[in-house]
Amino acid sequence: MFHGLKATYADCSANQATCIEPYFVRCLASLLRTQSLHGPSPVTTFGPKACMLKNPKAVMHIQDPASQRLTWNKPPKSVLVIKKIQDVSLLQPFKELCIFLTEQKQMLVYVERKVLEDPAIANDDSFVAVKKKFCTFREDFDDISNRVDFIICLGGDGTLLYASSLFQESVPPVMAFHLGSLGFLTPFNFDTYQTQVTQVIEGNAAIVLRSRLSVRVVKERREKGRAKDRKLILSNGDAEPARRAMQYQVLNEVVVDRGPSSYLSNVDLFLDGHLITTVQGDGVIVSTPTGSTAYAVAAGASMIHPNVPAIMITPICPHSLSFRPIVVPAGVELKVMLSREARNNAWVSFDGRKRQEIGQGDSITITTSCFPVPSICFRDPVNDWFESLAQCLHWNVRKKQGYMSSEEEEVEEP
Repeated sequence: MFHGLKATYADCSANQATCIEPYFVRCLASLLRTQSLHGPSPVTTFGPKACMLKNPKAVMHIQDPASQRLTWNKPPKSVLVIKKIQDVSLLQPFKELCIFLTEQKQMLVYVERKVLEDPAIANDDSFVAVKKKFCTFREDFDDISNRVDFIICLGGDGTLLYASSLFQESVPPVMAFHLGSLGFLTPFNFDTYQTQVTQVIEGNAAIVLRSRLSVRVVKERREKGRAKDRKLILSNGDAEPARRAMQYQVLNEVVVDRGPSSYLSNVDLFLDGHLITTVQGDGVIVSTPTGSTAYAVAAGASMIHPNVPAIMITPICPHSLSFRPIVVPAGVELKVMLSREARNNAWVSFDGRKRQEIGQGDSITITTSCFPVPSICFRDPVNDWFESLAQCLHWNVRKKQGYMSSEEEEVEEP
Protein backbone atom coordinates (compact mmCIF):
# COMPACT_ATOMS: atom_id res chain seq x y z
CA MET A 1 0.00 0.00 0.00
CA PHE A 2 2.65 2.51 1.02
CA HIS A 3 4.98 1.42 -1.78
CA GLY A 4 2.32 2.39 -4.33
CA LEU A 5 1.69 5.70 -2.65
CA LYS A 6 5.41 6.51 -2.57
CA ALA A 7 5.80 5.67 -6.25
CA THR A 8 2.88 7.90 -7.17
CA TYR A 9 4.29 10.64 -5.01
CA ALA A 10 7.70 10.41 -6.74
CA ASP A 11 6.22 10.55 -10.26
CA CYS A 12 4.13 13.67 -9.62
CA SER A 13 5.07 17.23 -10.26
CA ALA A 14 5.69 19.59 -7.36
CA ASN A 15 2.13 20.91 -7.39
CA GLN A 16 0.64 17.43 -7.60
CA ALA A 17 2.90 16.21 -4.81
CA THR A 18 1.70 19.02 -2.60
CA CYS A 19 -1.83 17.65 -3.00
CA ILE A 20 -0.87 13.99 -2.52
CA GLU A 21 1.35 14.50 0.54
CA PRO A 22 -1.52 15.30 2.96
CA TYR A 23 -3.37 12.23 1.64
CA PHE A 24 -0.34 10.02 2.27
CA VAL A 25 0.01 11.40 5.80
CA ARG A 26 -3.69 10.81 6.46
CA CYS A 27 -3.37 7.20 5.27
CA LEU A 28 -0.40 6.63 7.54
CA ALA A 29 -2.16 8.21 10.51
CA SER A 30 -5.29 6.17 9.80
CA LEU A 31 -3.33 2.90 9.77
CA LEU A 32 -1.51 3.75 13.00
CA ARG A 33 -4.78 4.71 14.62
CA THR A 34 -6.38 1.43 13.51
CA GLN A 35 -3.48 -0.54 14.99
CA SER A 36 -3.79 1.27 18.31
CA LEU A 37 -7.52 0.59 18.46
CA HIS A 38 -6.98 -3.12 17.95
CA GLY A 39 -4.17 -3.40 20.45
CA PRO A 40 -0.76 -4.99 19.92
CA SER A 41 -0.43 -7.49 17.10
CA PRO A 42 -0.54 -10.99 18.63
CA VAL A 43 2.37 -13.33 18.04
CA THR A 44 1.80 -15.99 15.39
CA THR A 45 4.22 -18.56 16.84
CA PHE A 46 3.06 -20.61 19.81
CA GLY A 47 5.71 -22.38 21.80
CA PRO A 48 8.82 -23.83 20.12
CA LYS A 49 7.16 -25.49 17.11
CA ALA A 50 3.56 -24.34 16.50
CA CYS A 51 2.55 -21.44 14.27
CA MET A 52 -0.37 -20.03 12.31
CA LEU A 53 -1.08 -21.55 8.90
CA LYS A 54 -0.74 -18.70 6.40
CA ASN A 55 -3.68 -18.11 4.11
CA PRO A 56 -2.43 -17.14 0.62
CA LYS A 57 -5.82 -15.54 -0.16
CA ALA A 58 -5.64 -13.18 2.81
CA VAL A 59 -6.07 -9.54 1.76
CA MET A 60 -3.03 -7.42 2.68
CA HIS A 61 -1.78 -10.35 4.81
CA ILE A 62 -4.70 -9.87 7.22
CA GLN A 63 -5.79 -13.29 8.53
CA ASP A 64 -9.50 -13.94 8.96
CA PRO A 65 -9.88 -14.84 12.68
CA ALA A 66 -12.64 -17.34 11.86
CA SER A 67 -10.37 -19.35 9.55
CA GLN A 68 -7.18 -19.52 11.63
CA ARG A 69 -5.58 -22.95 11.62
CA LEU A 70 -2.71 -24.60 13.43
CA THR A 71 0.42 -25.94 11.74
CA TRP A 72 3.85 -27.14 12.88
CA ASN A 73 7.32 -26.03 11.84
CA LYS A 74 8.56 -29.44 13.01
CA PRO A 75 6.60 -32.48 14.23
CA PRO A 76 5.70 -32.06 17.92
CA LYS A 77 7.58 -34.32 20.31
CA SER A 78 6.60 -33.07 23.78
CA VAL A 79 3.26 -32.46 25.48
CA LEU A 80 2.25 -31.03 28.84
CA VAL A 81 -0.69 -32.87 30.45
CA ILE A 82 -2.54 -30.80 33.06
CA LYS A 83 -4.93 -32.66 35.32
CA LYS A 84 -7.27 -31.25 37.91
CA ILE A 85 -5.78 -32.06 41.32
CA GLN A 86 -7.59 -34.37 43.76
CA ASP A 87 -10.30 -35.44 41.33
CA VAL A 88 -10.73 -39.22 41.47
CA SER A 89 -12.90 -39.28 38.33
CA LEU A 90 -9.92 -38.07 36.25
CA LEU A 91 -7.49 -40.80 37.26
CA GLN A 92 -8.54 -43.31 34.61
CA PRO A 93 -8.70 -40.78 31.72
CA PHE A 94 -5.31 -39.42 32.82
CA LYS A 95 -3.72 -42.87 32.75
CA GLU A 96 -5.27 -43.77 29.38
CA LEU A 97 -4.10 -40.53 27.80
CA CYS A 98 -0.56 -40.80 29.14
CA ILE A 99 -0.18 -44.41 27.98
CA PHE A 100 -1.48 -43.44 24.54
CA LEU A 101 0.92 -40.49 24.27
CA THR A 102 4.02 -42.32 25.48
CA GLU A 103 3.55 -45.77 23.93
CA GLN A 104 1.63 -45.12 20.71
CA LYS A 105 2.66 -41.57 19.84
CA GLN A 106 6.19 -41.73 21.32
CA MET A 107 5.69 -38.33 22.94
CA LEU A 108 7.70 -36.90 25.82
CA VAL A 109 5.09 -36.15 28.52
CA TYR A 110 5.49 -33.34 31.06
CA VAL A 111 3.46 -33.62 34.26
CA GLU A 112 3.45 -31.43 37.34
CA ARG A 113 5.13 -33.13 40.28
CA LYS A 114 2.18 -32.69 42.62
CA VAL A 115 -0.02 -34.64 40.20
CA LEU A 116 2.19 -37.71 40.57
CA GLU A 117 2.19 -37.27 44.35
CA ASP A 118 -1.52 -38.13 44.41
CA PRO A 119 -1.74 -41.39 46.44
CA ALA A 120 -4.03 -42.98 43.86
CA ILE A 121 -1.32 -42.53 41.21
CA ALA A 122 1.74 -42.96 43.42
CA ASN A 123 0.51 -46.33 44.75
CA ASP A 124 -0.62 -47.71 41.39
CA ASP A 125 1.87 -50.46 40.51
CA SER A 126 0.45 -50.88 37.00
CA PHE A 127 1.38 -47.28 36.20
CA VAL A 128 5.00 -47.39 37.38
CA ALA A 129 6.55 -48.07 33.96
CA VAL A 130 4.74 -45.12 32.40
CA LYS A 131 5.59 -42.74 35.26
CA LYS A 132 9.30 -43.39 34.77
CA LYS A 133 9.05 -41.83 31.30
CA PHE A 134 7.53 -38.56 32.58
CA CYS A 135 9.34 -35.25 32.90
CA THR A 136 8.19 -33.44 36.04
CA PHE A 137 8.23 -29.76 36.99
CA ARG A 138 7.14 -27.46 39.80
CA GLU A 139 5.15 -24.27 39.36
CA ASP A 140 7.17 -21.07 40.01
CA PHE A 141 10.41 -23.11 40.17
CA ASP A 142 10.96 -24.76 36.78
CA ASP A 143 10.81 -23.00 33.42
CA ILE A 144 9.19 -25.19 30.74
CA SER A 145 8.31 -22.42 28.29
CA ASN A 146 10.70 -23.67 25.58
CA ARG A 147 10.27 -27.38 26.24
CA VAL A 148 6.56 -28.01 25.61
CA ASP A 149 5.17 -28.25 22.06
CA PHE A 150 1.48 -28.34 23.03
CA ILE A 151 -0.76 -28.74 26.07
CA ILE A 152 -3.62 -31.10 26.92
CA CYS A 153 -5.96 -30.14 29.77
CA LEU A 154 -8.16 -32.63 31.64
CA GLY A 155 -10.78 -31.00 33.80
CA GLY A 156 -12.85 -27.83 33.72
CA ASP A 157 -12.19 -24.24 32.69
CA GLY A 158 -9.79 -23.84 35.62
CA THR A 159 -7.27 -26.17 34.00
CA LEU A 160 -7.00 -23.89 30.96
CA LEU A 161 -6.62 -20.84 33.20
CA TYR A 162 -3.88 -22.65 35.08
CA ALA A 163 -2.14 -23.56 31.82
CA SER A 164 -2.18 -19.90 30.83
CA SER A 165 -0.56 -18.87 34.12
CA LEU A 166 2.41 -21.19 33.51
CA PHE A 167 3.49 -19.25 30.40
CA GLN A 168 4.20 -15.54 30.74
CA GLU A 169 5.14 -15.16 27.08
CA SER A 170 4.44 -17.43 24.10
CA VAL A 171 1.89 -20.13 24.96
CA PRO A 172 1.86 -23.53 23.18
CA PRO A 173 -1.46 -24.64 21.63
CA VAL A 174 -3.95 -25.84 24.24
CA MET A 175 -6.32 -28.76 23.73
CA ALA A 176 -8.91 -28.85 26.53
CA PHE A 177 -11.13 -31.87 27.30
CA HIS A 178 -14.44 -31.34 29.06
CA LEU A 179 -14.09 -33.33 32.29
CA GLY A 180 -15.10 -30.64 34.80
CA SER A 181 -18.25 -28.90 35.99
CA LEU A 182 -18.88 -26.05 33.51
CA GLY A 183 -16.64 -26.61 30.49
CA PHE A 184 -17.18 -23.34 28.64
CA LEU A 185 -13.53 -23.31 27.50
CA THR A 186 -13.18 -27.08 27.04
CA PRO A 187 -14.83 -28.12 23.74
CA PHE A 188 -13.50 -31.69 23.43
CA ASN A 189 -15.17 -34.85 24.76
CA PHE A 190 -12.84 -37.56 25.99
CA ASP A 191 -14.71 -40.41 24.27
CA THR A 192 -12.80 -39.87 21.00
CA TYR A 193 -9.53 -38.53 22.42
CA GLN A 194 -7.27 -40.74 20.29
CA THR A 195 -8.65 -39.43 17.01
CA GLN A 196 -8.72 -35.82 18.19
CA VAL A 197 -5.17 -35.86 19.59
CA THR A 198 -3.88 -37.49 16.41
CA GLN A 199 -5.41 -34.72 14.29
CA VAL A 200 -3.73 -32.07 16.43
CA ILE A 201 -0.33 -33.80 16.18
CA GLU A 202 -0.74 -33.90 12.41
CA GLY A 203 -1.52 -30.18 12.37
CA ASN A 204 -5.13 -30.44 11.29
CA ALA A 205 -7.00 -28.16 13.72
CA ALA A 206 -8.70 -24.78 13.90
CA ILE A 207 -7.63 -22.40 16.66
CA VAL A 208 -8.99 -19.32 18.36
CA LEU A 209 -6.54 -16.80 19.79
CA ARG A 210 -7.81 -15.90 23.25
CA SER A 211 -6.32 -12.52 24.12
CA ARG A 212 -4.76 -12.01 27.55
CA LEU A 213 -4.26 -8.95 29.69
CA SER A 214 -0.76 -7.82 30.53
CA VAL A 215 -0.99 -6.50 34.09
CA ARG A 216 1.68 -4.54 35.93
CA VAL A 217 1.21 -3.97 39.67
CA VAL A 218 3.43 -1.32 41.23
CA LYS A 219 3.46 -1.15 45.03
CA GLU A 220 4.95 1.31 47.46
CA ARG A 221 7.16 -0.23 50.10
CA ARG A 222 5.68 0.58 53.49
CA GLU A 223 8.54 -0.28 55.83
CA LYS A 224 9.00 1.97 58.82
CA GLY A 225 11.09 5.06 58.19
CA ARG A 226 10.84 8.53 56.74
CA ALA A 227 8.21 8.82 54.03
CA LYS A 228 10.41 11.22 52.09
CA ASP A 229 13.11 8.60 51.54
CA ARG A 230 13.14 7.46 47.91
CA LYS A 231 15.22 4.36 48.63
CA LEU A 232 15.75 1.90 51.43
CA ILE A 233 19.25 1.02 52.65
CA LEU A 234 19.71 -2.73 53.10
CA SER A 235 21.98 -4.38 55.64
CA ASN A 236 24.65 -4.97 52.99
CA GLY A 237 24.72 -1.28 52.11
CA ASP A 238 22.93 -1.57 48.76
CA ALA A 239 20.04 0.72 47.90
CA GLU A 240 16.64 -0.86 47.21
CA PRO A 241 13.97 1.08 45.27
CA ALA A 242 11.03 2.32 47.30
CA ARG A 243 8.65 0.75 44.75
CA ARG A 244 8.42 -2.82 43.51
CA ALA A 245 6.66 -4.09 40.41
CA MET A 246 5.02 -7.41 39.53
CA GLN A 247 3.91 -8.61 36.11
CA TYR A 248 1.03 -10.99 35.31
CA GLN A 249 -0.59 -12.47 32.20
CA VAL A 250 -4.34 -12.81 32.72
CA LEU A 251 -6.74 -14.82 30.54
CA ASN A 252 -10.11 -14.07 32.17
CA GLU A 253 -10.15 -10.98 34.34
CA VAL A 254 -8.57 -8.64 36.84
CA VAL A 255 -10.90 -8.09 39.81
CA VAL A 256 -10.47 -5.15 42.18
CA ASP A 257 -12.82 -5.38 45.18
CA ARG A 258 -13.35 -4.08 48.71
CA GLY A 259 -12.10 -7.27 50.35
CA PRO A 260 -13.12 -7.87 53.96
CA SER A 261 -14.05 -4.23 54.56
CA SER A 262 -17.71 -3.29 55.10
CA TYR A 263 -17.20 0.06 53.32
CA LEU A 264 -17.68 0.65 49.60
CA SER A 265 -14.55 0.37 47.48
CA ASN A 266 -13.41 3.71 46.08
CA VAL A 267 -10.96 3.40 43.19
CA ASP A 268 -10.08 5.73 40.32
CA LEU A 269 -10.08 4.38 36.76
CA PHE A 270 -7.79 5.98 34.17
CA LEU A 271 -7.82 5.39 30.41
CA ASP A 272 -4.67 6.40 28.53
CA GLY A 273 -3.72 8.67 31.42
CA HIS A 274 -7.10 10.41 31.74
CA LEU A 275 -9.41 9.89 34.71
CA ILE A 276 -12.67 8.54 33.29
CA THR A 277 -14.56 7.63 36.46
CA THR A 278 -14.37 6.68 40.13
CA VAL A 279 -15.77 3.28 41.00
CA GLN A 280 -17.84 3.30 44.19
CA GLY A 281 -19.34 -0.07 44.99
CA ASP A 282 -18.10 -3.59 45.65
CA GLY A 283 -15.43 -3.28 42.98
CA VAL A 284 -14.69 -3.45 39.26
CA ILE A 285 -13.90 -6.23 36.77
CA VAL A 286 -11.54 -5.66 33.84
CA SER A 287 -11.90 -8.65 31.54
CA THR A 288 -10.93 -10.06 28.18
CA PRO A 289 -13.57 -11.28 25.71
CA THR A 290 -12.89 -14.79 27.06
CA GLY A 291 -13.54 -13.50 30.59
CA SER A 292 -16.76 -11.78 29.55
CA THR A 293 -18.61 -15.10 30.01
CA ALA A 294 -17.12 -15.65 33.49
CA TYR A 295 -17.39 -13.26 36.47
CA ALA A 296 -18.33 -10.33 34.20
CA VAL A 297 -21.53 -11.88 32.84
CA ALA A 298 -22.58 -12.74 36.41
CA ALA A 299 -22.19 -9.03 37.21
CA GLY A 300 -24.46 -8.01 34.31
CA ALA A 301 -22.02 -7.59 31.43
CA SER A 302 -22.50 -8.56 27.79
CA MET A 303 -20.85 -11.61 26.26
CA ILE A 304 -18.09 -10.95 23.70
CA HIS A 305 -16.71 -13.44 21.21
CA PRO A 306 -12.98 -14.19 21.76
CA ASN A 307 -12.09 -12.90 18.29
CA VAL A 308 -13.26 -9.37 19.12
CA PRO A 309 -10.31 -7.11 20.09
CA ALA A 310 -11.66 -5.44 23.20
CA ILE A 311 -11.43 -4.96 26.96
CA MET A 312 -14.58 -4.96 29.09
CA ILE A 313 -15.03 -2.86 32.23
CA THR A 314 -17.80 -4.08 34.54
CA PRO A 315 -18.69 -2.57 37.92
CA ILE A 316 -19.58 -4.90 40.79
CA CYS A 317 -22.71 -3.70 42.60
CA PRO A 318 -22.09 -0.01 41.81
CA HIS A 319 -23.78 2.57 44.05
CA SER A 320 -25.14 4.31 40.94
CA LEU A 321 -28.07 3.58 38.66
CA SER A 322 -26.22 4.82 35.56
CA PHE A 323 -22.95 2.89 35.86
CA ARG A 324 -23.27 0.27 33.13
CA PRO A 325 -20.60 -2.10 31.76
CA ILE A 326 -18.61 -0.65 28.86
CA VAL A 327 -16.35 -2.07 26.15
CA VAL A 328 -13.16 -0.21 25.18
CA PRO A 329 -10.67 -0.89 22.36
CA ALA A 330 -7.94 -3.42 23.01
CA GLY A 331 -5.25 -0.83 22.32
CA VAL A 332 -5.91 1.37 25.35
CA GLU A 333 -4.03 1.42 28.65
CA LEU A 334 -6.13 1.21 31.81
CA LYS A 335 -4.88 2.10 35.25
CA VAL A 336 -6.63 1.47 38.57
CA MET A 337 -5.59 3.31 41.73
CA LEU A 338 -7.04 3.74 45.20
CA SER A 339 -8.84 7.09 45.47
CA ARG A 340 -7.58 9.67 47.93
CA GLU A 341 -11.01 9.68 49.59
CA ALA A 342 -11.08 5.90 50.03
CA ARG A 343 -11.90 4.76 53.58
CA ASN A 344 -10.14 1.42 53.18
CA ASN A 345 -7.67 -0.43 51.01
CA ALA A 346 -8.73 -2.53 48.01
CA TRP A 347 -7.85 -6.07 46.99
CA VAL A 348 -6.94 -7.41 43.57
CA SER A 349 -6.84 -10.91 42.05
CA PHE A 350 -5.83 -12.24 38.64
CA ASP A 351 -7.95 -15.06 37.23
CA GLY A 352 -8.90 -15.78 40.85
CA ARG A 353 -5.25 -16.22 41.93
CA LYS A 354 -2.40 -14.18 43.46
CA ARG A 355 -4.83 -12.16 45.59
CA GLN A 356 -3.18 -9.16 47.29
CA GLU A 357 -3.96 -5.88 49.03
CA ILE A 358 -3.73 -2.51 47.28
CA GLY A 359 -3.09 0.68 49.27
CA GLN A 360 -2.48 4.37 48.67
CA GLY A 361 0.18 4.99 46.02
CA ASP A 362 -0.15 1.52 44.46
CA SER A 363 -1.23 1.19 40.84
CA ILE A 364 -2.54 -1.53 38.53
CA THR A 365 -1.80 -0.97 34.83
CA ILE A 366 -3.69 -3.13 32.33
CA THR A 367 -3.11 -3.50 28.59
CA THR A 368 -3.80 -6.17 26.00
CA SER A 369 -0.96 -8.67 25.82
CA CYS A 370 0.72 -9.64 22.56
CA PHE A 371 0.90 -13.25 23.85
CA PRO A 372 -2.57 -14.83 23.43
CA VAL A 373 -3.59 -18.36 24.32
CA PRO A 374 -4.08 -20.44 21.14
CA SER A 375 -7.05 -22.60 22.06
CA ILE A 376 -7.68 -25.54 19.74
CA CYS A 377 -11.27 -25.71 18.48
CA PHE A 378 -13.49 -28.75 18.14
CA ARG A 379 -15.08 -27.35 14.95
CA ASP A 380 -14.33 -23.64 14.51
CA PRO A 381 -14.30 -20.50 16.70
CA VAL A 382 -17.87 -19.42 15.91
CA ASN A 383 -19.65 -22.76 16.23
CA ASP A 384 -17.71 -23.73 19.37
CA TRP A 385 -18.61 -20.45 21.09
CA PHE A 386 -22.35 -20.62 20.39
CA GLU A 387 -22.35 -24.30 21.32
CA SER A 388 -20.86 -23.37 24.70
CA LEU A 389 -23.43 -20.60 25.19
CA ALA A 390 -26.24 -23.07 24.59
CA GLN A 391 -24.91 -26.02 26.58
CA CYS A 392 -23.21 -24.28 29.52
CA LEU A 393 -25.19 -21.07 30.02
CA HIS A 394 -28.47 -22.16 28.34
CA TRP A 395 -28.46 -18.90 26.39
CA ASN A 396 -31.95 -18.00 25.13
CA VAL A 397 -33.41 -21.36 26.13
CA ARG A 398 -37.16 -21.18 26.67
CA LYS A 399 -40.31 -23.08 25.84
CA LYS A 400 -41.29 -22.30 22.25
CA GLN A 401 -44.50 -20.54 21.48
CA GLY A 402 -47.19 -22.89 20.16
CA TYR A 403 -48.31 -22.90 16.54
CA MET A 404 -51.61 -21.12 15.82
CA SER A 405 -53.87 -22.55 13.09
CA SER A 406 -55.90 -20.40 10.70
CA GLU A 407 -59.15 -21.31 12.53
CA GLU A 408 -57.68 -20.11 15.84
CA GLU A 409 -56.58 -16.85 14.19
CA GLU A 410 -60.16 -16.18 13.05
CA VAL A 411 -61.45 -16.76 16.58
CA GLU A 412 -58.88 -14.33 17.97
CA GLU A 413 -60.07 -11.53 15.62
CA PRO A 414 -62.53 -9.07 17.23
